[in-house]
Amino acid sequence: MADLYRRPAVVVPYVSQVSPVMAPMAKGNSIPLSARLARWRVWVQAAFALVWLDPLALRMHSVCSPVFHCYSCPLALFACPIGVLANFSALHLVPYVALGTLVVVGVLLGSFICGWVCPFGLLQDLIGRIPTRKFELPSWLGFGRYVVLASLVLAVPYFFGEEHPLFFCRVCPAGALEAALPYTASTAIGGSIVWPSAAKMIVFGLVLAAMFFTWRPWCMLLCPLGAIYGLCNRVSFLFLKFHPERCNDCDLCRRLCRYHGSSERRGGEMSCLRCMECTRCSAVTVSHVFQLQSEEERRTV
Repeated sequence: MADLYRRPAVVVPYVSQVSPVMAPMAKGNSIPLSARLARWRVWVQAAFALVWLDPLALRMHSVCSPVFHCYSCPLALFACPIGVLANFSALHLVPYVALGTLVVVGVLLGSFICGWVCPFGLLQDLIGRIPTRKFELPSWLGFGRYVVLASLVLAVPYFFGEEHPLFFCRVCPAGALEAALPYTASTAIGGSIVWPSAAKMIVFGLVLAAMFFTWRPWCMLLCPLGAIYGLCNRVSFLFLKFHPERCNDCDLCRRLCRYHGSSERRGGEMSCLRCMECTRCSAVTVSHVFQLQSEEERRTV
């Protein structure tokens, strides 16, 4: 995997990795649609970012979005799902609408939301393009996302309330970027500057620095929303399917993956963000549940 960070992934042509057995598939359109779309992923993320930033000033904070962002942002359109979970936990209530939104989106798409729609993911992808040496982190560190979800989002608010210094919204890096810094700037313009929380800015600074040296550190290590969607990867309607009969052990799919994904597992591992870069390998395709069922039926006939 270390080779992935020493050379651009694009240096490996798609057709050259196809075995002689798969040569007929390489004729004509050698690169599948999903791989061609992956080249435009950052533009798709940018388009969705414009939606989350509420260009029409609708301020629909009673509606929960499926992405990680701060509803206190002056330009936020929807409420943040993690903020809703944390605040309802402090009130000892169950946010049925927010949970329903996350379950429906997760079951349909899984981590496609993380790879293609999330605005905080876009920030990490853009900074990740800066040519610095990237380090691969151990995959087991990804369980930190579930620690954050269970403790800072659920347990701390439930037992100690919103005023606790470890209440998630008090240390959220998205809140620092989208709400705290703009508010500080606006107060500075008004002549009476209000400084943001030191803890929140320290967390944001550490996450921001890590973006230069590893791919999507927040998503891979700490994001509680990514933890929820990661659990849905195994059961989602859309998923990444590995075709062992097409594999010629070129290891292309693994070298293209930056997020500890394993294409041999249905839908990828919980850390998979479904950026679809691995679909440039002929052995990996985007599939759906109905297609999987039809293939199983054909095998039983």
